[in-house]
Amino acid sequence: MILVDDVGGIFPSINHSPWNGVTLADFVMPFFLFIVGVALAFAYKNLSCRYSATRKAVLRSLKLFLLGLFLQGGFIHGLNNLTYGVDVGQIRFMGILQRIAIAYLVSALCEIWLKGENNVNSELAVTRKYRFHWVVAFVISTVYLFLLYGQHVPDWEYRVSSEDSASFLVKCGVRGDTGPACNAVGMIDRTLMGIRHLYRKPIYSRTKNCSINSPNYGPLPPDAPSWCQAPFDPEGLLSSFMAIVTCLVGLHYGHIIVHFKDHKKRLNQWVILSSCLLMLGLALDLLGMHLNKPLYSFSYTCVTAGASGFLFSLIYLMVDVYGYRRLTLVLEWMGMHALSIYVLVACNVLFLFVHGFYWKTPRNNLLRIIGIGK
Repeated sequence: MILVDDVGGIFPSINHSPWNGVTLADFVMPFFLFIVGVALAFAYKNLSCRYSATRKAVLRSLKLFLLGLFLQGGFIHGLNNLTYGVDVGQIRFMGILQRIAIAYLVSALCEIWLKGENNVNSELAVTRKYRFHWVVAFVISTVYLFLLYGQHVPDWEYRVSSEDSASFLVKCGVRGDTGPACNAVGMIDRTLMGIRHLYRKPIYSRTKNCSINSPNYGPLPPDAPSWCQAPFDPEGLLSSFMAIVTCLVGLHYGHIIVHFKDHKKRLNQWVILSSCLLMLGLALDLLGMHLNKPLYSFSYTCVTAGASGFLFSLIYLMVDVYGYRRLTLVLEWMGMHALSIYVLVACNVLFLFVHGFYWKTPRNNLLRIIGIGK
């Protein structure tokens, strides 16, 4: 995440894809959600009281959601702006930490309340013990697909800013469109949260239709469509449905660790499931259900979950089976302090703190000297 934020504009291959397709950056969020699911299998392995565990899970999710609201809701104005504060009438409701909080809460509740009592002595018994987890994943996926492809999207309009009197009309009147302008994901967010509470620097403004510097941000082309500057949240409500599924897939990988002690059995199950997910996702992409992170499409869910499983299996093989742990000590430290690192570095809190100390004028600061600030 830090690499993408700081270097993505220089190397497009590690920046987010403007719409359809995936780059290295588009695997970061699913990888994180996947490992959250894996960790949940250990956190709730032995429950003394379901009600107490539920209360802790709800409180933890609420704290994470509120932290995300503070960091990505618009309160902090940017690396080169020493002002702060946000109009609550335009605060961004959703974000990265908010999505993780939602996926964590639903997965935790599944693990606490929907776990079978039967003993596990085979691969099939694992599926039987956690069958209601898969039911939840199936229902969520079905609702998502039904809304994405079945919900009618009417024409809509927006203003670039609250001070701007001119409005732009976006012509839709369609169902099942997965383009930037007329998809159900954006329509549901605009309806339920309000367009003023969405992300105002949409990823699709880097497409060829909307930027002469595509795949980077840039000036609008002369024939740019009306929707290019419209707010769109890449961590919206409907797209977060499939983020929950990613977390539930990771939870299943954690169950395999909990119930099987043999390395070979663990790796076999992980590799088979990862292969199936990856092939299914790629097949769906070829059939027209494109890999798309802003929509968190079903094919994107399958491909990134499969890739997460393969990477997880590779690290497990290297560290737990062959014992090459020294190579991963730095990564282990980062994993244990992931939230702190994300808040301080990826959200620029550390840089903003350093930026606040300057000599006579704000331009004379340490960050500007080393080339980070402006």
